[in-house]
Amino acid sequence: MRNSKAFITIFDFVMLTLGAAIAAFAIESFLVPCTILDGGLIGISIMINNLTVVKLGLLTFLLNIPFLLIGAGRIGKLFIVKSAYSMLTFSISLEIFKSMINATHDYLLAVSFGGVILGIGVGLVIKHGGCLDGTETIAILLNRKYNLPVGQTVLIFNILIYAMAGCLFGFDRAMYSLLTYFITSKVLDVVESGIDQTKAAMIITNDAEDISNMIYQRLGRTVTIMEGEGLVSGKKVVLYCVLTRFEIYTLKEIINSIDQSAFVAISDVSEIIGNHIKKNELLMTGPKE
Repeated sequence: MRNSKAFITIFDFVMLTLGAAIAAFAIESFLVPCTILDGGLIGISIMINNLTVVKLGLLTFLLNIPFLLIGAGRIGKLFIVKSAYSMLTFSISLEIFKSMINATHDYLLAVSFGGVILGIGVGLVIKHGGCLDGTETIAILLNRKYNLPVGQTVLIFNILIYAMAGCLFGFDRAMYSLLTYFITSKVLDVVESGIDQTKAAMIITNDAEDISNMIYQRLGRTVTIMEGEGLVSGKKVVLYCVLTRFEIYTLKEIINSIDQSAFVAISDVSEIIGNHIKKNELLMTGPKE
């Protein structure tokens, strides 16, 4: 049991390292030589790097620190640890790949291949419980407090950044950057299974109370508790919970730590109608809907 958890944790950090390195390779070898920006704080770092002599790797890490501190205590500790590790690895990798020969100076090739490779790298990081950009941390917090969609919030941030880049480097660079962002997002969809879609989890378990309480405590999400009956297994309790893609990893951790025999089905939610109650909207009387 402990060996299995240790192996999963080690594997996660190996994949975080690989994902961060792949993303850094895409940035330094394809995007930076053509002054094409990634989104979020990485895009801001590229702009500052072009206007100053400050190293890109140092900029990306320093700019992310305040967002990690804001997220600490409000988002899962493991998510913050993995994100900090991913960001540090990403910053170091940027400096390593900086000395390599640029892959291309053709804008179309840079957008196409840079976007695809970047999507693979970012997707691996997110899939294994981390993130590379602090704007995603803020988007998650805004989602929990105001129910703003994570993907749309990140997109708004990025549009503002690309507009700023257009003023500084020309609007052709802004358009190339926006195209890169959309390519990256689509590739990330394949790697991570959905960048901005809300997820629904249906959990069939014998430990409904413990799991629902832990979901409430760690994710701030309430659950709907239903009674069910299996053809062979008999009476069961079914939990239904709506959450974001960033919270899927933590949900899996919760379930594995309480009931490894639980049956879990996770699906995409195309639209939510009505109010979705969260922790900050409830009196502290227990997780109910």
